[in-house]
Amino acid sequence: MRGSWRALWRSRLLVWVAAIAAGVLRSSHAGVGAVDPRGLTRGLGRVGEVLAGPLARWDAGWFLLIARDGYSPQLGARTEARLAFYPLYPLLTRAVGLVLPLVIASAVVSMCAFAAALYGIHRLTTLELGRRSTGASPERIERTAGLALLLIAFSPMAVFFSADYSESLFMALSVALFWCARNGRWAWVGVAGALASATRAPGLILAVPALAIYLYGPREDRPPERPAVARAARDGLAAGVGRSRALAALRPRYRIRRDALWLVLLPAGVAAYCAWIALAGGDALSPFKVEHQIWGRHLSDPLATVWYGVRTTFDEYRHLPAHGRLHLTSFYFLLAGLLATVGVLRRLPLAYGLYAIVAILLPLSYPGATGAGEPLESMPRYILVLFPLGIWLAIWLEEHPRLRRPTLVLSALAMVFYTANFATWRWAS
Repeated sequence: MRGSWRALWRSRLLVWVAAIAAGVLRSSHAGVGAVDPRGLTRGLGRVGEVLAGPLARWDAGWFLLIARDGYSPQLGARTEARLAFYPLYPLLTRAVGLVLPLVIASAVVSMCAFAAALYGIHRLTTLELGRRSTGASPERIERTAGLALLLIAFSPMAVFFSADYSESLFMALSVALFWCARNGRWAWVGVAGALASATRAPGLILAVPALAIYLYGPREDRPPERPAVARAARDGLAAGVGRSRALAALRPRYRIRRDALWLVLLPAGVAAYCAWIALAGGDALSPFKVEHQIWGRHLSDPLATVWYGVRTTFDEYRHLPAHGRLHLTSFYFLLAGLLATVGVLRRLPLAYGLYAIVAILLPLSYPGATGAGEPLESMPRYILVLFPLGIWLAIWLEEHPRLRRPTLVLSALAMVFYTANFATWRWAS
């Protein structure tokens, strides 16, 4: 609790100071049109605009609009993009908004969810490093867990964890799913997964790590019925028993029991949302269709998306305006995320690596319109919620102590930069 609290208040204080300073020193470009259709993040007065800088910018307007007015079709065509924003976060905002102003209520939901996520990440880190196979001492485990919290709390895009966005809620629910799965609480795994899929469409991919933990572990609720997958495959190949025997060794370590039925709940959130839209007289698939109609997202080859991002970065950088150049940073975040995923696969259980892989592949397989030069748009925010990357980096930095302070300082400086951009309506992700 102490480590989570320190990471929370120190990082949020830096975000707030950076945002207020940027609002005072730099001119602000107010959100317009489709970004803020009802002006919910504007018109707060000079002081209110500065104070709201770390909270209500860009897509925050959509969440606040839904929290205030729901998905009512009477709001007009300009608000059609609301359907791409899933209902759990604005629903919680509306509940807290019964006693607080809506902008503040949304921030309270984000902060509480972020605090829960940090606490869960600390518990998960100590759990994974505490396994006998790691051989880590209690002191080293505690240092690594604390370092993981700092790396995530001070990550470059961490302004979104306390803004009126759903990132912190989604990460808290994904951490809860991992924790419950590791401890064999499968009913709660289903609940956490259902809530996550009601928060963001990528919540569906949490079924991948949940299944991986159920079938291959590691699990704290019962011992495996079969030997470790990697060891059995390696021993089979070393003994020259042939490929078929080695593949047989990849069978799940845990037998399927009735508690696996709880995993059926994982897509319940998005299914309930689509069903509600259909019952209200709309198109049940409209949350997915809006992504294509408004942002030009379409199915694509992930490698083609990456190649376009590389070509844009190195061939067209000098010809793009300042706003476009900021989009190109998405490529560098993607590269860092891919490198960290390799580390996760090597140092953490399989489920963590699979989660990172599918979470990165999803936006690459469904990118924005390449003709606009933004196929990797919002990639930094997609990577932001992948907490296994932060755990791996903490493990790596624990083994390279000279790089700890420079890494944290550079990350915090990047967070200040992107916070200043976000607070003054300049593109951050």
